[in-house]
Amino acid sequence: MSIEIDQVNKRFGDFVAVDNVSLTLNNGELTALLGPSGSGKTTLLRIIAGLEQPDSGRIRFHGEDTTDLHVSDRGVGFVFQHYALFKHMSVFENVAYGLSVKPRSQRPSKAEIRKKVMHLLEMVQLDWTADRLPSQLSGGQRQRIALARALAVEPKVLLLDEPFGALDAKVRAELRRWLRRLHDEIHVTSVFVTHDQEEALEVSDRVVVMNKGRVEQDGSPEQVYDNPANPFVYQFLGNVNLFHARVQDGVARIGSVSLAAPEYAGQRDSRALAYVRPHDIEVLGDRRDDALHAQIELVSVVGPTVRLELRTDNSETIVQAELTKHRFRELGLVQGSDAWIRPVNSRVFLEDGELQAG
Repeated sequence: MSIEIDQVNKRFGDFVAVDNVSLTLNNGELTALLGPSGSGKTTLLRIIAGLEQPDSGRIRFHGEDTTDLHVSDRGVGFVFQHYALFKHMSVFENVAYGLSVKPRSQRPSKAEIRKKVMHLLEMVQLDWTADRLPSQLSGGQRQRIALARALAVEPKVLLLDEPFGALDAKVRAELRRWLRRLHDEIHVTSVFVTHDQEEALEVSDRVVVMNKGRVEQDGSPEQVYDNPANPFVYQFLGNVNLFHARVQDGVARIGSVSLAAPEYAGQRDSRALAYVRPHDIEVLGDRRDDALHAQIELVSVVGPTVRLELRTDNSETIVQAELTKHRFRELGLVQGSDAWIRPVNSRVFLEDGELQAG
């Protein structure tokens, strides 16, 4: 089931929640709507579901205009952050609810309902909880039950609003891997809202980055991470170092460091900003003419990775770098020692916000 979002707008008083958004979400894809609080991602999800009406624009499911259809007529399954399970019902009764309240002419038999519910519980690996109450389950288990309940009515589209937001980090990581495996099995068109960059990049087929009601970038996880469309996307998707640069004739210069920027061929001397991920900072133990001198102010060992905070000469900003523990020991570096750094991969933006590649 494809979803077409056509020039959708939504305001709440003077606040623009969704600003002329157009997207086509492909059949069977798992799409993440990613952005900070207030970016419009949840409002857009609720408009797709029919829980909010747009001020203008249209929503189409597989070419059929559903903009004015009631939520109950759209064939949508919805999973909320806080489970929304019926506390007085057993797990089995919760999952069966959507089937048992169907009109008599559409309602499956009790045997069919039982067979389907138990199949779903097996799918989410919780068939042994059928007779328990939600209060007897962990948060992660409750969220899987909520997902099984949403799938019971065989939705055309599955919508998830911050589905793992109420869970701790370890459970979140486990559930997002589980959701990815489940999606590969059922292939229902799914859209989920998150502000967690790692979650979006790990789970989804496609990431839509939103800010201030608008789509900043739309693409695969690799595309949005490796080729950010603008400074907002670059800074939102993970840690980044920011260097002031001068650009001329296809070269960006940061002190003694030169970065290739072929899109600037013929460009006159211009101010620019170079964005560099911590893992794209090469750390050297010996002086190099094509590197920046820095002093190591902090060393943090996180498993096999060493994270450094360095201060370059005449700089008020801290540069973050990441390298393997083996490489760090090989260099013989310690906190307080001198080092030389250079970017090995970067993106360069003109200071007026125009994107150029480096």
